[in-house]
Amino acid sequence: MKVRLLAVGTRMPDWVAEGVETYRRRLPRDFALEIEEIAPGARGKNADVTKAMALEGRRLRERLRGDELTVALEVGGQAWSTQRLAREAENWRFEGRDVALLVGGPDGLEPSLAAAADRRWSLSPLTLPHPLVRIIVAEQLYRAWTLLVGHPYHR
Repeated sequence: MKVRLLAVGTRMPDWVAEGVETYRRRLPRDFALEIEEIAPGARGKNADVTKAMALEGRRLRERLRGDELTVALEVGGQAWSTQRLAREAENWRFEGRDVALLVGGPDGLEPSLAAAADRRWSLSPLTLPHPLVRIIVAEQLYRAWTLLVGHPYHR
């Protein structure tokens, strides 16, 4: 199983890549995490936010593979404990499907893309900075994997 984090936003600071890589390299090949950056829509003083979100949604859709389970990361999604994430990941592996985790731009995911996702997951009721979301997701996926294999990391 591969998990792809499709995230709107480019040119992350070095500390983000270092943080994500810390957990990526700990995961086994059959639970691999890949990060794919999606260029954001134009934002500015007179920019149309709806158009920017539509462009981001189209770019995300173009990167999806037809057989992937899609999970929209949204504040309005369902909060999962680490144990719940481990159960979800176990189900993903059992189904034999790869997973695409979708992270929208500064204004969130394009609404129809979020609505079409197989699952909606909220990391927190807080609005988190997008660079930090990448590290949190990588760490939580690693933690979920350790729960599944009985590794002592999650004590």
